[in-house]
Parts: sequence; C-alpha cells; structure tokens
Amino acid sequence: MAISAKLLGEDEYVVVSTRTHWKALLGPIFLLLVVAAAGGFLAAIIPAGSFRTPGRIAILAVGVVILVAFALKPFLNWYFSTYTVTNRRLITRHGIFTRTGRDIPLMRINDVSYEHGLIDRMLGCGTLHIESAGERGQVDLPDVPHVEHLHLQMSDLLFGGPEGRPGDGILADEEPPEHMRRRPDPQPQPQLPDPEGSTIFSSDDER
Repeated sequence: MAISAKLLGEDEYVVVSTRTHWKALLGPIFLLLVVAAAGGFLAAIIPAGSFRTPGRIAILAVGVVILVAFALKPFLNWYFSTYTVTNRRLITRHGIFTRTGRDIPLMRINDVSYEHGLIDRMLGCGTLHIESAGERGQVDLPDVPHVEHLHLQMSDLLFGGPEGRPGDGILADEEPPEHMRRRPDPQPQPQLPDPEGSTIFSSDDER
C-alpha cells in the first residue's frame, strides 16, 4: 500500500499512507449478495429438462458480467488508489491500468481542513481539503480514513510539530525570519591597564 522507496527523495520518508475508506466497498458487496441470491433463485426455478443446464450457464454468465462491470472494477479502483504523506509532499495515486498521480510539495500548501457528516463520523472517515498555492488551487481527498488524525499530522508537518522539522509555520528547508534567529552573545570588553599602574575595569565589570 505504501509508495515504493525508489520514488522517495533523499532523506524523505513516509508519514502516512492509506487507501480510501472501506465504505467505498459497500456498494460492490451489496451487489454481490443480490446477484448471488438472484442467480441462485433463478437457477433453482428452472424446470427440469434439456434447457436446465444451458439456462443455468446463461444465468451464471450474466451474473459474472454484472459483477465484473459493477463490483470488481470499484474494488480494484479502491485497492489501487492511495493517499501518501511524506515529510516533504502529498502524493495521490489512482487508476488500474492507466495510473494517474499528483504530488503537492508541503511548502506550497497554505491550509488543511476536513469535514465529515454524521455517517462519516460513525464510519470514521471524512473529506480532507487541501489549499495549495498552485494552478489547481483546492484539492479534495474524499473518504479518508481517520481524517482527523491525518489532518493533525499534516498540520504538525506544516505549522509546527515534533522532531524539530517545521516550527511556527517554517518548513525545515526555509531560513527562519530575522526576529527568530539566535543572536550571538556579546563579546566581553577587554580590560585596559591604567597608566599609573592600577586597572581600569570595563563598564560591564562595574555593574
């Protein structure tokens, strides 16, 4: 499920990798049960005779075609579609035979939000909204499992989190602003000898 390590850059690692929520499979599973029940019923009521065997074969063939077209394809779409977040970018991959993908650098993401209705909260999923500074603007990731957890992790990466990567809205590759840079400690002023033999102390020593 995770993206191949060959596709990751130097010092890049996967933070989260997931597929869409299993609720996308509810329709195919329901269709499978209906087709199996209907096919079994029709096969059972075919009267005995020379037509029974060809009739059952025809029912089986129709059932397989329906399942391949309306159940297998959604399952494969779910299986081969992934959302991956690394410490540098958001990666989406979709498609069975023709693969499509999009990579969004974290430094171009301006805002991350999520929403989930009552059913989504019951199932533990939601839609993640990504605002990026690009031509396409907003990207919506539907049916994300544990969307609140993913939102929290992306917020940590973008706007401050553990391991000292970003902090206060600064990514690891960016230089902090002037007011956040550590200023060097002032050098102590040298002590000057008194021409008459005594020692003249600096103003810091007098304080």
